[in-house]
Amino acid sequence: KYYLAGAVSLITVAVYLYALQNGFVEWDDPEYVFENTHIRSFDSAFFRWAFLSFYASNWHPLTWMSHALDYLIWGLNPWGHHLTSIILHAVNTFLVVVLVARLVEASKPLAIHDSPFTLHSSPFTFHSSHFTLIAAATTGLLFGIHPVHVESVAWVAERKDLLCALFFLLSIMMYLNAVKRMEPGAERKSLTLGAMRYALCFFVLALLSKPMAVSLPVVLLILDWFPLGRMQSVRSLRSALFEKLPFIGLSLISSVLTVLAQRAGGAMEALEHVTFGTRMLVAAGALISYLRNMLLPINLMPFYPYPRDASLLSPEYLSTIVIAIVITIACAVTARRQRLFSAVWGYYVVTLIPVLGIVQVGLQSMADRYTYLPSLGPFMLIGVTAAWGAANTSGKRSLWAAVAVAGIVILTSASLITVTSRQIAIWRTSFDLWDYVIEKEPGRVPVAHYNRGCAYSKIGRLDKAIEDYNKAIELNPLYFEAYNNRGSTYGQTGSFAAAIEQFNKAIEIKPDFSSAYRNRGLTYFLIGEYAMALGDLNKAIILDSDFAKAYLDRGNVYVKTGRKELAVPDFQKACDLGEQAGCEVLMRYGR
Repeated sequence: KYYLAGAVSLITVAVYLYALQNGFVEWDDPEYVFENTHIRSFDSAFFRWAFLSFYASNWHPLTWMSHALDYLIWGLNPWGHHLTSIILHAVNTFLVVVLVARLVEASKPLAIHDSPFTLHSSPFTFHSSHFTLIAAATTGLLFGIHPVHVESVAWVAERKDLLCALFFLLSIMMYLNAVKRMEPGAERKSLTLGAMRYALCFFVLALLSKPMAVSLPVVLLILDWFPLGRMQSVRSLRSALFEKLPFIGLSLISSVLTVLAQRAGGAMEALEHVTFGTRMLVAAGALISYLRNMLLPINLMPFYPYPRDASLLSPEYLSTIVIAIVITIACAVTARRQRLFSAVWGYYVVTLIPVLGIVQVGLQSMADRYTYLPSLGPFMLIGVTAAWGAANTSGKRSLWAAVAVAGIVILTSASLITVTSRQIAIWRTSFDLWDYVIEKEPGRVPVAHYNRGCAYSKIGRLDKAIEDYNKAIELNPLYFEAYNNRGSTYGQTGSFAAAIEQFNKAIEIKPDFSSAYRNRGLTYFLIGEYAMALGDLNKAIILDSDFAKAYLDRGNVYVKTGRKELAVPDFQKACDLGEQAGCEVLMRYGR
């Protein structure tokens, strides 16, 4: 199984080598990597920032460490950052193959002539290494090359998905090891904390990578029920719950930190404008839409806009709710005689709940990256089905059936690789990405125009940038970031009065927007209004004490007004925060 896992991982690497041609994109990559001065050092100050700040509305210190190590090795060469992501995805694929093999071995083996969809109460009588390997290989191959995972791998800012999954899978494997080491006949006794120490350590690392790992305690309980068979009564349920208390406690702590981080960054403000009923409808729709995308990965989108009108009476949402209810009832009815379906459905729903938008609402209704871990359940079910099909095509009489099955596998794999390659190409540049989104969802995604405007601005196409900012504001009149960037672009063209007007509008919409204060202060500096400039820069620093550019600009104001003794500490602070211009100007005025 290890050789097989290695082979599937190599196939995964071969498919994703295409992503090495991609660059960074204007969507979280600036904030996370190439404009993030915090990751440009690997010292005590960096670790304090990684663990004690809620930068970018997140708390995932291990992810920041990963980006900092990449910067240390590769600098801002996107090739190296993508290579790291590809390697992590390949390692995760390896672990998936091994984990699925172990789960199949732990379960009661399927009878060779029994479909996994057939109810049966008697123990399975056939157990073959071929069955295990086929199920594991199919699951791993789907996990490795399926296009729904492109977003997590080809987008540098989604490194957190890969790291979280790595430690999530390792934690499950360490838990299986702990159960395996139990004395024969002691399956229903509680595991000690010492026995689960490695599983717990990897769980902590998963939470430090991305809070989506909070579902792990429930996943372990599902595994206790099936395939481990450790939960057969109320007493065994209590025992299993008791041993999971350390995991549950860590999940609660991570959840609290996540809510604090989201609130600190204003990421939960949309809750005020979306009713709970609407969020539930959209969540139910996403639950079924993700399954559809796994089974038929066409028209995958980097950005799925939040629906304007979600109604229970609409055919779209009514049908998804009915499908979800039917699946749940079917799993409940068959659970007594066949636990596989209930376990898979339970895993899928539980791992998706943190990102379904019930608790918080972003700008989109769903995202392919959210399926990185949840997809493992449906993919495993497909793998088991494929193994059953292969088992029933063995022998000379079934030669043609075996050839047909092999043909289906090859055709399916080739199709998935083709779609995956196309999805990777969408993430090649900011223009490829946002042109695609705007073409597919015209007039519905303000952030697409905003980010494309940022990309145009960085290559000097200021007229095109202003056009996109105008469109973003037209679609969302409260888009304060777009006002701010439009103001900066006006400033680059010398239209300072128009620029100040835009910054005023951004501050009016969001009074604690530090970037708008900094930009307005810089504009005042350029037109000689030094007192106004100093007031705005002071405000920007009060709002964001780590705003390197604001320190640099305030230092320049002090120099211009003859207060060099005040300028040097600001230049030093800007330099300490990773602003290279601050370090250069220090050489002029002395340390």
